[in-house]
Amino acid sequence: MASRILLVDDSALMRSILGDIINKDTRFHVEDKAKDGVEALDMLRKKQYDAVVLDINMPRMDGLQLLDKIKQEKIRTRVMVSSTDTTDGSRTAIEALDRGALDFVHKPERASECRSEDFGKEFLNTLAAVCAGRDSGDPVMSRADALRNVRRIAEGLGVKPPKATGNKVIAIASSTGGPRALQSVVPRFPKNISAPIVLVQHMPTGFTSSLADRLNSMSQVTVKEAKEGDILEDGTVYIAKGGTHMYVRYQNGKHYIHYKDGPTRENVKPCANYMYESLMDSRYDEVVCVVLTGMGADAMEGISNLKKRKRVYVITQNADTCIVYGMPKAVEGAGLSNDVKPLEDIAEDVVMNVGVSD
Repeated sequence: MASRILLVDDSALMRSILGDIINKDTRFHVEDKAKDGVEALDMLRKKQYDAVVLDINMPRMDGLQLLDKIKQEKIRTRVMVSSTDTTDGSRTAIEALDRGALDFVHKPERASECRSEDFGKEFLNTLAAVCAGRDSGDPVMSRADALRNVRRIAEGLGVKPPKATGNKVIAIASSTGGPRALQSVVPRFPKNISAPIVLVQHMPTGFTSSLADRLNSMSQVTVKEAKEGDILEDGTVYIAKGGTHMYVRYQNGKHYIHYKDGPTRENVKPCANYMYESLMDSRYDEVVCVVLTGMGADAMEGISNLKKRKRVYVITQNADTCIVYGMPKAVEGAGLSNDVKPLEDIAEDVVMNVGVSD
């Protein structure tokens, strides 16, 4: 049976174009359309939908306000946001994820670009991941909670982390639901964690910088969108730039970030497989791999290849706390996972395996 979609956009032309894209795929059917959040909320109160495709900038009630209403009224649904690729738009998209949206797609400014094959494929892949996910009622760690966790670790009130031994790196992969999940992991890392952290979150160009800024504001560790040539340092999280593949290279006694363009792999770019495989030639003694919520099987092949050359410890997010139990399931199914943890326990597991400096 086709998933029932509520399409919300203030542009009649965009409602027509996006509706055509959705209805051409037999997995989905546009059940209703709304021109703003007021109309959409009325429909959501009366009828159950499998997913909502939600514009942000609309009159009367915008997308963020509608997300707040959905949460306040405990309406169980899944939301995919469409957002333009601008600085303000990217920040708004991250805000929408904080408020309960499961994923988003970059909606081009020009309607003609929405008719392209590439956009249609990305749009439908994202919608499929959202329809397969848990609904938007799941809690997200607040900034205040994140800072309390940081202080708890810093004050030694939790399990005391061991002193670091060896030269290690942490490599994290996430996709649908990842920005929300990362808020329950990265802010729990203490400032003196004894490893750099490289991270691939499936996102389009223009959005990973805003994600890095949001996580950085919540964390003791430094979080940044990785730049070409960045030297990896302990206590810093390097997020792969959206729309390009990130690698770790070694030269003159230093590990550094390198980007390469190329086709998608596992239908995504950046692809975590490339990040993991690049660590095969690193000088790290051990790689602690973390695989969080996400659609598909990215990370599985890369970790499998990495294990042939390196000592690897793999932590996967458990099914009950995943928005989409795809990537962790693929890793576990291949027999690659050393430990399966609920989301709230992953950071502590990482720290206990990596250790901290004095």
